[in-house]
Amino acid sequence: MRYLILLLALTLNAAEPFAVKLSGNPKGQPVILIPGLSSSGDVWAKTVEHLKANYHCHSLTLAGFAGQPRLSDGPYLENVKDAVVSYIKVNKLKQPTIIGHSLGGHMALWIASQNPDLVGPLVIVDSMPHLGAVMFPDPATLKPQAAGMRAMITNQSREQYNNYVTSSGMIKSIVGDKDVEEVTKWSLTSDPVAIGNAMYDLYTTDLRDAIAHIKSKVLIYASWVGYKDFSTREKSVKLFEDQFAKLPNKTMKVSDTAKHFIMLDDPDWYLLQLDHFLK
Repeated sequence: MRYLILLLALTLNAAEPFAVKLSGNPKGQPVILIPGLSSSGDVWAKTVEHLKANYHCHSLTLAGFAGQPRLSDGPYLENVKDAVVSYIKVNKLKQPTIIGHSLGGHMALWIASQNPDLVGPLVIVDSMPHLGAVMFPDPATLKPQAAGMRAMITNQSREQYNNYVTSSGMIKSIVGDKDVEEVTKWSLTSDPVAIGNAMYDLYTTDLRDAIAHIKSKVLIYASWVGYKDFSTREKSVKLFEDQFAKLPNKTMKVSDTAKHFIMLDDPDWYLLQLDHFLK
């Protein structure tokens, strides 16, 4: 009953940081699945289908993404992060596994670094502790540039934002052809203000030192194929290794076929690595 009450509250209250979809075995080990920027929790559908016999899956859709109402004020990522921690405690989830993609992976690292005894294994899908250092290498200009990017996005009209999503070619560069339409739909139903605020928080939150406090074992999925026009495999892998240098108990797997949405682009390989890690 407590799950149903919280699910209804999170779905209906515009001030809440996420909605939750429950599936799988209620007696199984809890798994929290956090999607990336502008994505629906349905991005984890194949993962949930694979895990549901033995795990109780809590798929989140964050505020402002894929049709969910956006948060009205306050720091976006910090509010969502704190809400996930509260969700774990209120529902008495015993050291849940957290699986996060992109922004969701960053959030999983943040939660575990601040609450090392609260969570179990982490699965980080193509995410880094400090993406801002990659996007804006000069520390002196990182925050001003991130603020400029936020202003550009949040000041767009719905029509301008939708035109950008459909015409920029960005989505085709990060996901395989078969899933472009679905990922585009999630982006078109996301709120530009939420997107801008989330991106700013993501770029300006540096977890490279904080991850040293994580006690969980961590599986890191890395991709490079979607960025091959800008970087080599060697350079991309080195970025991941440098960013995660202070993380104690980690395993990294590099995909040579998938773009950013690894769990959609190469699900068989992705699920095989996940099985090995969880077992």
